[in-house]
Amino acid sequence: MPRFVVDVMPKPEILDPQGKAVLGALPRLGFEGVTEVRQGKRFELEVEGESSEALLEQVRAMAETLLSNPVIEDFEVHAQSDEAAE
Repeated sequence: MPRFVVDVMPKPEILDPQGKAVLGALPRLGFEGVTEVRQGKRFELEVEGESSEALLEQVRAMAETLLSNPVIEDFEVHAQSDEAAE
């Protein structure tokens, strides 16, 4: 069964309070040198059928209509190989 990964991130011009909170906490935990943190979402979908360009387009449509808010978020869709899933 094909597996697809959808990575969703806030657009660069959108404030990211969760990323800012992580950025502020890292030095307090002893981690230095990080200059920016952006927090996003990752979805892994297993879809019935054979992996194809049509199936990839269907997952892109899912990402655009449900998994992301296109007004404030960007997304990328990738087909995940069997080796990467293990």
